[in-house]
Amino acid sequence: MKKVKIYTSPTCGYCNMAKDWMDEKKINYIEIDVAKDPAAAQELVKESGQMGVPVIVVGEGDEKKVVVGFDQGKLEELLK
Repeated sequence: MKKVKIYTSPTCGYCNMAKDWMDEKKINYIEIDVAKDPAAAQELVKESGQMGVPVIVVGEGDEKKVVVGFDQGKLEELLK
């Protein structure tokens, strides 16, 4: 199973949709609330080049893929 991280904020509707979808699919993920953690917000910008959430990181190292927004089709493809 690939490692999955999701950067979120409390007011992000698409973040909740992404988490609900991953819960339904029984995908384990680490949630990082950028509103509570300024260092995580900087990490988010480094990972994605932007400040918007959700940003979902699938995999690690050279295999790492970054999905900006809740793109269900792309996530299904990456999590096969």
